[in-house]
Amino acid sequence: MRRFHVFPGGIHPHEGKNGKSVTAKLPITELAQPSRVAIPLLQHIGAPCKSLVKKGDAVQVGMKIGEAVGFVSAAVHASVSGTVVDVTPCIMANGLEQPCVIIDNDFNDTWVPLTPVAEPEKLDKAALSALAREMGIVGLGGATFPHAVKYATPANKPVDTLILNGAECEPYLSADHQLMLAEAERIVGGARLIRQAVEIPRIVIGIERNKQDAIAAMQKAAAGDEAITVVGLPVHYPQGGEKQLTFALTKRIVPEGGLPLDVGVMVVNVGSCHALHRAVYEGRPIVDRVVTVSGTVAKPANYLVRIGTPVEWLVDTSGGLLPETRVLIYGGPMMGLAISRQDIPVTKGCSGITALAKSSALDAESNCIHCGRCAAVCPMKLVPATIDKLMRKAMYEESEKAGAMNCLECGACAWSCPAKRQLTQSCRACKRAITDRRKAEAAKLKEAK
Repeated sequence: MRRFHVFPGGIHPHEGKNGKSVTAKLPITELAQPSRVAIPLLQHIGAPCKSLVKKGDAVQVGMKIGEAVGFVSAAVHASVSGTVVDVTPCIMANGLEQPCVIIDNDFNDTWVPLTPVAEPEKLDKAALSALAREMGIVGLGGATFPHAVKYATPANKPVDTLILNGAECEPYLSADHQLMLAEAERIVGGARLIRQAVEIPRIVIGIERNKQDAIAAMQKAAAGDEAITVVGLPVHYPQGGEKQLTFALTKRIVPEGGLPLDVGVMVVNVGSCHALHRAVYEGRPIVDRVVTVSGTVAKPANYLVRIGTPVEWLVDTSGGLLPETRVLIYGGPMMGLAISRQDIPVTKGCSGITALAKSSALDAESNCIHCGRCAAVCPMKLVPATIDKLMRKAMYEESEKAGAMNCLECGACAWSCPAKRQLTQSCRACKRAITDRRKAEAAKLKEAK
């Protein structure tokens, strides 16, 4: 086992009786397809896709329905076969509207012809990048960063370590855990493809120690390959953050505003490695993903879900919400988004739906008592209380100087706050305001030219 290093800050959230221990033992089951899906044309960081279909068009599973536009983008594909009802804006989990392709399912599950890569052993990083773009490969851990960009590493930034992120530190969620148990060979195979194409000497797989069976499965899949090491990590939230995981496994500190690439590291989620393997060897784009449904539902489960399936379908299949449910979260309880409607579609970045009987988001705030707990647990060494204060005064420029853009939105500060201040939400609001300002300034400069 490689030595690990504990990153600064972090917490150990208590999950209660309905935590990981429930779904960690439940194998993945394929969710029945809904009669209609809504597939967003923006399921990744970057530019939204251009629709390739219109109302009345017939589609098959795996058909490209959204063309990647711009360098930072990834294609979108039909997850069911049937007829396009409309291409129209729909509400997403963050409350914003995104254009979606609405498809009525004919339940024939007719696939487009799939074309595997003829000679996978000859893939270089340019070819792998192009394939990832066409197959819609993004970070499935939640970040949804297009892997076409990730694989296209610049010549002046060589990578010596590929980290596979199997930490899954978010409470309640077990999607990656179960995927590692079911698909360890494909996950390791996907990592080897990246290693070969990008010419990375070593692979390190980081998995928290509360997943001993997953550690064993990945060790078995990597057996005999001396360039691959599986490391059991202490349970320490947010271990799955790429900067925190990079430090834990290499002791390298990613610079402020930088990426792991700046210190010779590439971090890839285990689900993304699995998707890449299937894209190369089966010619299969991302049309589904594993989603954990847990918390106060009648039947917690790990489902293989078609992209575009409404949250309501998952909740109903799990027997519905229990009477004590007070909040429904799109994602996990720490980094997920509370939602008030269930017609929101599952996207590539959705790893869970969590129902809770209690949430700190529902508690009344009181004045900050200047205890410093938020600063003590922040893995990015920020002072969330200061950013919160600046946000409430609309002092966004000052909040940027205070490091708001470095916030991971991990929720550790809000979880730790005795005054129940919505610190994470304040940081998120600052980031959005700062980003909007930057876009407006860029637009003005473009017009001036």
